Amino acid sequence: MKGRKYPLYFAFPALAVFLLFFITPTVIGFYYSFTDWNINADTISFNGLDNYRALFQEPRLLTAFKNTLIFAAAVTVFQNVLGLGLALILNEALKAKNFLRMIFFMPYVISPIVIGYIFRAIYHPSNGIINHVLNSVGLGFMAQDWLNNPKFALFSIIMTDLWRVTGFSMVVYLAGLQFISKDLIESSSIDGAHYWQRFRFIVFPLLAASLTVNVLLAMINSMKIFEMVMVLTDGGPGYTTEVFFTYIRNMFSTGQFGYATAVNLMLFVLVTIIGVPVLMGLKKREMEY
Repeated sequence: MKGRKYPLYFAFPALAVFLLFFITPTVIGFYYSFTDWNINADTISFNGLDNYRALFQEPRLLTAFKNTLIFAAAVTVFQNVLGLGLALILNEALKAKNFLRMIFFMPYVISPIVIGYIFRAIYHPSNGIINHVLNSVGLGFMAQDWLNNPKFALFSIIMTDLWRVTGFSMVVYLAGLQFISKDLIESSSIDGAHYWQRFRFIVFPLLAASLTVNVLLAMINSMKIFEMVMVLTDGGPGYTTEVFFTYIRNMFSTGQFGYATAVNLMLFVLVTIIGVPVLMGLKKREMEY
């Protein structure tokens, strides 16, 4: 099998699908972002950079930009820390480890919309589980209107999404841990390395490829967050939880199609600007053994 070559035309179906469903819509969207396309226009006219000038002068978009970055940074960091911690624990010889792996991964396969509705009930100020628990243990002063208090609304969405996605990172790290030689770990133990030293100097460096995958996917997916925000707060109260995609949805719903397309392309540029350096930095850490 080694060195065997396959005909190039085997790749044509995949290239055709990629061209039809990704490249073509992107090129069309790029064109419309330079037009005045809106619901009231009888014709669509080229308006140069007007849409891009307008979006840089929109305070609401700046709020969405800030909230998106806060959300992405928090979810990316804590999703990886918690996912790695769970993977290390459930990689040990525990009797219920397979059951626990399933329990922690299960939220990831549930629709974000369904999870959003479940957590709307959990966060309810008078009937929600969280405030009931706080009141029952004498911590009623900590009870909040979690989704309508501007100080806690974004925090509540972050916690909900962490509950949903941490299991995915756990699975990726668990897969990476399976490829680390047990002989290498045992040899370091015989040489006197304790658990933290084995993790710091052997396990973590060899998990670099898993870290790259997890960080990139967490960052990109969290910057595209939409369903969870839409169901839980719809960008409110006010615009305190507005993110890029809720803002784009609102612009499309008001018929500003050309402007909304320009905002969407700005998000694509933002993800690329942040994602490429992160990918290059993480790839340098990867090593083979």
